[in-house]
Amino acid sequence: MAMRQERRTLPPLDAAALERMALRYVERFATTRGKLADYLRRKIRERGWDGEAADPQALAQRMADLGYVDDRLYAESKAAALTRRGLGARRVTMALRHAHVGEADTEDLAPAIHEQAVAAALTFARRKRIGPFGPPSDDRAVRDKQLAALLRAGHAMDLSRRIVAARDESELGEIG
Repeated sequence: MAMRQERRTLPPLDAAALERMALRYVERFATTRGKLADYLRRKIRERGWDGEAADPQALAQRMADLGYVDDRLYAESKAAALTRRGLGARRVTMALRHAHVGEADTEDLAPAIHEQAVAAALTFARRKRIGPFGPPSDDRAVRDKQLAALLRAGHAMDLSRRIVAARDESELGEIG
């Protein structure tokens, strides 16, 4: 007969434990101040709090002041990674907003993201076998699904239509 193991209840957090938790988090993950503050708030909610009122936002700002968290560097690397995967400007911007990257940093990166729009769309089309990168199809339903996939990936409508309509890669040379 198997014995049930009782779950050990963890003690409520205090200021020192919260700081250790924040340090462990920034040590393991690239993050932003907003994501770190959300993580700390969630941990306080899960485990409870012991002591004076906690300020996760201030602790996240202190981690940024110490150089452990850099929103701008996070935004640049996240945008580059998503663009390499073939995601469009809309999806990249949404991901940055979800990660609590500030509007100023997002706007500063917008020209670089838009500059890579065609290359990202072609990367996505190659990966998903869309347009000239897949089997030829005159079926409207197939083309509509391909167009929808490009749009969900965050690419512009006109660029997506041109890729789906292209019969071979030589027609895509005009896009870039």
